[in-house]
Amino acid sequence: MDPLTSAAASGIRARLESLDMLANNIANASTPGFKADREFYGLYLSAEAADSPMGTSPTTLPVIERQWTDFTQGSLTPTGNPLDLALHSQGFFVAQSPNGPAFTRDGSFRLSLQGEIETQDGYKIQGQDGKPIFVDNTRPVEIGSDGTVRQDGQDVAQIAVVNFPDPAALSKRGNNYFRTDLSTMPPVSGMPAEIQQGQLEAANYDPAESAVRLVNILRQFETLQKALAIGADMNRRAVEEVARVAQ
Repeated sequence: MDPLTSAAASGIRARLESLDMLANNIANASTPGFKADREFYGLYLSAEAADSPMGTSPTTLPVIERQWTDFTQGSLTPTGNPLDLALHSQGFFVAQSPNGPAFTRDGSFRLSLQGEIETQDGYKIQGQDGKPIFVDNTRPVEIGSDGTVRQDGQDVAQIAVVNFPDPAALSKRGNNYFRTDLSTMPPVSGMPAEIQQGQLEAANYDPAESAVRLVNILRQFETLQKALAIGADMNRRAVEEVARVAQ
């Protein structure tokens, strides 16, 4: 494959990966606590190209080396629901999923029939003691900025908020949850939290930015398609010229 065609094909593949990532960001633009994904570009140099003869220029191809999650704070939106909680600080809520602890910034919680605070998926929210939090369904719930849960002026429990030395090591596991290998990177508990009751953290992704990036990706895709067509035409003409000389 000639350098023009291979570079254009690699660029198209990178643009397709960007389009998938952008589509996921757009789909979650209204998801509370959602953290957008970004791409980190690099140049790929194969082992064969690196061993090219002296005096030649090896071909490098554009690739997306990795995706990374943007953990910047989203804006807070009042809801009036006492079970909606927003973190106005670093950290994550801890939810007990069937596969172990899951971490989320989505504070749109609810009460189970047994009076446990849980996520919309039914995962129990963990207290500072590592246990689910039980409250009386018939009485109002007050939650302080430090996560202390009160009913009738009495402290019931305290919602756990944890953080990680390197949040970039967290991986997304669907439904706005993050997980990591706790044996190699345990969470830091007991960190000062700033929880806002009756509010939700919005996604940190701007739909207007999405529209602009989508247009740019489509234009780049069209340009790369034209480059592929030019490369194919050049190869066709080269074959035809060789055939004429051979006659």
